Amino acid sequence: MDSSDLDKGLTIDEIIAKCIQSFDKDGKLSDPKLVQMFLMMHPWYIPSGDLAKKLFALSESGDNVERERICQFVRFWISEFPAEFDLNPELGEQIRDLKRALENKGNRRESSLIDIESVPSYGWKRQVTQRGPGGGRVRKTSLLFDHLDPAELAEHLTHLEFHSFSKILFQDYHSFVLHGCTVGNPVLERFIALFNGVSQWIQLMVLSKHTPQQRAAVIKQFVQVAERLLQMQNFNTLMSVVGGLSHSSISRLKDTQSHISPETTKVYDSLLELLTSSDNYARYRRRFATCKGFRFPALGVHLKDLMALHVALPDWADKAKTIINISKMRQVYKVVHELTEAQRLEPPVKANPDLLNLLTVSLDQYRSEEEIYQLSLQREPRARSTQTHAKSPPSPSPPLEEWASLKAKPDQALLCQHIEKMVESVFRLFDEDGDGHISQEEFQSVRSNFPYLCAFNEIDQNQDGKISKQEMTSYFLRASSVLDCKMGFIHNFAERTFLRPVSCQHCRNLILGIYKKGLKCKACGITCHKHCRDHLSIECKKRSKSVSERGESMEKGRHFFFTLPRSFRRSTLYPDLREEEPHMEDDGVFDDHL
Repeated sequence: MDSSDLDKGLTIDEIIAKCIQSFDKDGKLSDPKLVQMFLMMHPWYIPSGDLAKKLFALSESGDNVERERICQFVRFWISEFPAEFDLNPELGEQIRDLKRALENKGNRRESSLIDIESVPSYGWKRQVTQRGPGGGRVRKTSLLFDHLDPAELAEHLTHLEFHSFSKILFQDYHSFVLHGCTVGNPVLERFIALFNGVSQWIQLMVLSKHTPQQRAAVIKQFVQVAERLLQMQNFNTLMSVVGGLSHSSISRLKDTQSHISPETTKVYDSLLELLTSSDNYARYRRRFATCKGFRFPALGVHLKDLMALHVALPDWADKAKTIINISKMRQVYKVVHELTEAQRLEPPVKANPDLLNLLTVSLDQYRSEEEIYQLSLQREPRARSTQTHAKSPPSPSPPLEEWASLKAKPDQALLCQHIEKMVESVFRLFDEDGDGHISQEEFQSVRSNFPYLCAFNEIDQNQDGKISKQEMTSYFLRASSVLDCKMGFIHNFAERTFLRPVSCQHCRNLILGIYKKGLKCKACGITCHKHCRDHLSIECKKRSKSVSERGESMEKGRHFFFTLPRSFRRSTLYPDLREEEPHMEDDGVFDDHL
């Protein structure tokens, strides 16, 4: 690649011509980096359908040598990015038209280079609710979370998150960067929800234990899980686990941390030091760059890189938007290419489908930041000196758990199929006497794997002292009925500092200022000026919490974020922080709205 020419910038037609000229008569490439970069990055500047039209026009006007090079270019495009042709039927049809036009003109040798029919199906990459095929059965006792080997848990978490990561395409990254959020991007939204689910599940598993000794044991287990994740070079799940352990709802548990051994503290400190955000995650980047074989990047860090590049550098080198800024194209391509290369190598693990089903449901359960903090206060109340200076709201009774509310909403048939599969796994694992029912004793084992599951008699509808498959299926169907509420709610506004241009949803003008100059609803994410607050006529469409038979109240809207471990150095596992009311906004999170 002649960097001196490229640094000046190229038009779309010029870079297409350069790519075509990179092929010789035998199909060999003189500049594969340029061709691969343009084919991956071209949707940033020109739709794939328009690129296909330009190639068709060049084929019609060119000579035989030019046509052959164009066909070699199309062949390379199909071989390197087959999913684009399967997921974009219009594009596939345009290439078929090109092939037919060549055949009609007698250019059969050139047309034979284009094999669009051999492209496999990539529909699975767009199906965010499907489960991949699992391995064989593992011993039954290993599936109880309380007795699960940390290495085994780390491997199954890796399988779940990597399967979701492997579905992300360039178009998903492009959409995220352009819009600054995951609206209309269900694949990336599902991945972020799974990342956050791991972090929150860890908090719930720790807080589900009643004594400091039990909670310390759970923390030790998850530190061991983190160690195994680092060995596997799975930095994404590692960041989620460490983020969960460093969350304020866990770090404030001083009685619990007093039972954590110095060895565990030392391991945790080293992991936190690796993932610190200081110097733009320099330690993580150095470690990731040295990894060989399978490696799973911490996607949140790389998404921040993409957003930073997009905000800092213009797409075009001229005001007329005709000359591509090649410098930006190169830098964005480097980030995305590294992510796509990481998707090529499968993790070296064999997954148990039953455990995957249970983990999936556990990770999809949701409690708000405030609810988790209240659970933390229930376990270890504030010291009296702190209570005199800060009010402590009453702790709500644990409501019915919301099931998978951040997932792209599936159709009812698919939802029922998934729940039935999950219930089959529950009975296969916990119906120890094999009578087809879950007894009260067996229910305690089930409940230990689903923190804050409702009471036994709420699932046992006919009150016969045992739970049937039908009763459990019915319960989970009720728990999963997460609807977008159409009623109007009062917005739960909080002052925010916006790091990128944000407009007011009332007056449509930009919210300008340096520090906390605007408002953002904690429930639905809507933004406005402080002086526009009382004039805003848009309803708050926060998600509703699943309703039990008694008719429970609605859940507070959820704030969607990537939880990233905060950077701090302490000689102990958790910092000695002064107790304050929890702040629900930017508590070490990566907001999907940035």
